[in-house]
Amino acid sequence: MTWLSRLLVACAALWLAAAGAAWAEPAATVADDAERQVLVLLRLPAEHFRAGQAYGGGYGDGAAQAARQRIATRLARAHGLSMVTDWPMPLVGVDCFVMQVPAGRTAAAAAEELARDRAVAWAEPMQVYRALAAPRAAAGPPNDPLFRLQPAASAWRLAELRGVATGRHVRVAVIDSAVDATHPDLAGQIAARQDFVAGRPATAERHGTAVAGVIAAIADNQLGMAGVAPGARLMAIRACWQRNADDTVCDTLSLAKALHSAVEGGAQVINLSLGGPPNILLGRLIDAATARGVVVVGAVDPDLAGGGFPASHRGVVAVTSEGGPPGTYAAPGRDVPTTQPGGTFGLVSGSSYAAAHVSGLYALMRERSRRGAPPRLVSARGGAIDACATLRACTPPRPLAARTAR
Repeated sequence: MTWLSRLLVACAALWLAAAGAAWAEPAATVADDAERQVLVLLRLPAEHFRAGQAYGGGYGDGAAQAARQRIATRLARAHGLSMVTDWPMPLVGVDCFVMQVPAGRTAAAAAEELARDRAVAWAEPMQVYRALAAPRAAAGPPNDPLFRLQPAASAWRLAELRGVATGRHVRVAVIDSAVDATHPDLAGQIAARQDFVAGRPATAERHGTAVAGVIAAIADNQLGMAGVAPGARLMAIRACWQRNADDTVCDTLSLAKALHSAVEGGAQVINLSLGGPPNILLGRLIDAATARGVVVVGAVDPDLAGGGFPASHRGVVAVTSEGGPPGTYAAPGRDVPTTQPGGTFGLVSGSSYAAAHVSGLYALMRERSRRGAPPRLVSARGGAIDACATLRACTPPRPLAARTAR
């Protein structure tokens, strides 16, 4: 190769790198700078999404994709914004573009300006959501048999419930921080893993690992505790990240990606142990999930109006550990022993874990009622769930011959 050829190749490589950088997802930008970002949703024709296409790939032909990017680039330039990343959302018929707002302007003001453009379906500031867990308690011995300490063991008569169903083969999506898949009480329970948090290593994190354990920790292995639905198959979808010991957060884009992936991946139950402000994109994705018969369980935030979002969203099963708005369900969520990173166990409290109990219960219900409309919970006064009555309600009736033979 001549010196001129080498020079041309090097220049081409630099040009391609620069062009790609405009659309590459920069490390930690989305995760760390959400308050200065805005989501711009571009409306797409109905035939845009074709069944059977892989999520995030094959999303229209190259010319159509380039056209959408040109529109987004024009919008960013016209409004003094810079591009961060983009992501397809075919479930709700939009492309999502994330743009950075410069210093001195608010994301809310930029979104309001963008929404006036006829090419924009809607625009909204990036939101931040938080896991709903109380400060963690001290960890206990990793090999203690903790089943008898589980609040649901007596309140929900878990041993009897497992004689009826274990959640066998039901897919439960845990949209949360990173789950420790190597934990001895979770090993083999995770059917799929995905990570939608940019720029942060997917090391095992407390909140997601604890929620996963409440739902589906292995039973009868002489170790630790037992999940409500030990036969369930977990989809560990990372949309949140742990900022410190007691602070786990997510943003609109990471949650939207995770929700889309969960529905496309065949989740039958989606657990959202988090809360924050209402959001159009996330609301539409939840609507798309429930329209397909997916049960979406949300944790109630007692400090937010209506229990916060997504618990307050229509169709979401809202769960609290103690007290909540009318229409919410109460489940065990105080001093719950569960899995923690590194093969350990600890006590946790909060509506995050109450929601996880209900997701596990829905896995049992799904196993017993695989067809038709999603089963319903049975609750007593005050919203406390009667787990045994609930599971009986979705147990198929015995044939007449079997009943009369007794």
